[in-house]
Amino acid sequence: MNVLVRNLGWLIPALVVTGLLAYAFRPVPAPVDTATASRGPLVVTVSAEGKTRIRERYVVSAPLAGHLLRVRLRAGDEVVQGQTVLVTLEPGDPALLDARSRAEIEARVKATAAATQQSATSLQRARSALELARKQAQRARELRARGTVSDDEADAAEARERMAVDEVRAAEFAVRVAEFEHELAKAARVRLQPRLSAEGEPERFEIRSPISGLVLRVFQESAGLVAGGARLLELGDARDLEMEIDVLSTDAVRIRPGARVIVDHWGGPAPLAGRVRLVEPAGFLKVSALGVEEQRVNVIADFTDPPELRKALGDAYRVEARIVVSEGETLRVPAGAVFRSGGGWACFAVRDGRAHLTLVTVGRTNGLETEVLTGLAEGDAVALHPSDRVTDGARVAPRDTR
Repeated sequence: MNVLVRNLGWLIPALVVTGLLAYAFRPVPAPVDTATASRGPLVVTVSAEGKTRIRERYVVSAPLAGHLLRVRLRAGDEVVQGQTVLVTLEPGDPALLDARSRAEIEARVKATAAATQQSATSLQRARSALELARKQAQRARELRARGTVSDDEADAAEARERMAVDEVRAAEFAVRVAEFEHELAKAARVRLQPRLSAEGEPERFEIRSPISGLVLRVFQESAGLVAGGARLLELGDARDLEMEIDVLSTDAVRIRPGARVIVDHWGGPAPLAGRVRLVEPAGFLKVSALGVEEQRVNVIADFTDPPELRKALGDAYRVEARIVVSEGETLRVPAGAVFRSGGGWACFAVRDGRAHLTLVTVGRTNGLETEVLTGLAEGDAVALHPSDRVTDGARVAPRDTR
């Protein structure tokens, strides 16, 4: 009995120490953040900065040399087609009386008449192209509803229809401008000889606005002598805006006309929508803020939202745009779950409390989510940003986020 008591005196502490050591050095599961592979939309975009610009501008120039009265309009003032007087000229003397000036004005009348006829022909051609584009787009929509054409072909037909609408609008604008130029030239021919009004004052020549819109810039505000053809004002319709977005040339090759554009951080409460109209065929060299030379390409996009949603936007305003290069339903995981392994890609699939190294084939990525083509199934759990403690077969446990 005494021997047993003596043995228990050192045996019990030894067992306690052994138990504490076993508890301290037991395998502890590595904490990991997990996510689930799921099917859903994956949108891949090209993000870049751009600026707005008015699609059609009109520079009002002096049709003849003379004395310009002080311009009362300021940048931002509204003008109405055919009503708002932009500038007033008093024909000069004797420059308008020599043979050369007469011949120049006669030639200008003929040239503007030819330009008017040419613009009318272009408008008729644009309307014919629009009619054809509408028929093709309607046919493509019907065929897509029956499933006989792809979405890409139908979208391309709709993009051609939108481009044809823009071409008609531009052609109509060109006709108005050409007619206005012709009227100016004829008015200048009528006023070759200086005439006096009933009050004995020199007769004045008023130039009225050819379009409805806003005054963008006033080139000459003060009164003074001006030469024929001198720029006086620049006009434009602020509602008819487009975007000029410069992207890297390596990104430009992935962008197609008709692609969706999402405009963020333009100053309004919600993003705006747009469509790519043109990817310019020529690039240019631009030096970044870090001094790196980059080849960039301008992408021209139209706003598809009504002008009422972007009243505050004006000409040459900065915008941040995301151009959609691909989108569709796919199996996706967070981009932080996949990593390089050998010559391919892998992730750690979490099953039964253990991490299993799984080779995967990845597709598109937008920096936040990555498409998984093979290696995972919908609903599989994967480890996010695994540490060096996570190895193939290692025990893992969800991280406590409390």
